[in-house]
Amino acid sequence: MKVLIVFAHPEPRSLNGALLDVAVRELRRLGHDVQVSDLYARGWKSEVDRADFPSLAQGEQLKPAAASKQAFEASTLTGDVRAEIEKLLWADVLILQFPLWWFSMPAILKGWVDRVFAYGFAYGVGEHSDKRWGDRYGDGTLKGKRAMLVVTAGGWEEHYSSRGVNGPIDDLLFPINHGILHYPGYDVLPPFVVYRADRLDHSGFAPIAEALRERMRALATAAPIPYRRQNGGDYLIPSMQLRAGLEGPGASGFALHLDRAGGAGRDGKLHSLGSSPRPAGGAGTVVNDLAK
Repeated sequence: MKVLIVFAHPEPRSLNGALLDVAVRELRRLGHDVQVSDLYARGWKSEVDRADFPSLAQGEQLKPAAASKQAFEASTLTGDVRAEIEKLLWADVLILQFPLWWFSMPAILKGWVDRVFAYGFAYGVGEHSDKRWGDRYGDGTLKGKRAMLVVTAGGWEEHYSSRGVNGPIDDLLFPINHGILHYPGYDVLPPFVVYRADRLDHSGFAPIAEALRERMRALATAAPIPYRRQNGGDYLIPSMQLRAGLEGPGASGFALHLDRAGGAGRDGKLHSLGSSPRPAGGAGTVVNDLAK
């Protein structure tokens, strides 16, 4: 397989850096081709502005979606963006790796998505009719490929549970898993989440590293999160609301968009599928200065 890892952490000696090294080594040991887009190391430009659209006439109003569509169709996107699009087309699997900062991805990674997921490539694809509403949410340019998240979080796993004060981790990651990855067609694998990252010591790192190796070995075979396909008949067109009667008992919110027949839990939730083993508590020698 061909695997692209988009890495978003400013410190290569961090826990994230160590996890990246584990993943790359294991994938290459298995014979897979691996590319890494290290956004901080490359000084990735994270904001969308006029510089992204060289063909936009001076003085013309910038309408980002329209400019993105025009640049993609005319092959005038900037070289850094075109290179990342080529990597996405090349890869069978996309891995986004990042620390959870303020309940989301770092701004530099969001900027990678904003610039690379261009109109005509990742969205604005397909026909709109009474049977389809574009090729998205299970269809699209990247259909048939797989994607997953590797995430570190400072809080306890319980803090991100169904009753935890931070909210369920599956809900926090839904805008990324469903809204960014499933939207252009990816089959999205359950995330690999490392909790209590600030307290992780060397003895706690070993089981987490082995769990990550196991996830890398299962990239081609692991069951994806059972998101409903937009054009699979479960949603009314054009309102794009779930048809009445398809929701499972007790399911609400984001869990409505999971197909229970595809493997969700009894209440329609994922129950932290793919979580890493809980790291050892207590202080000690952390893996690195930044820890997560």
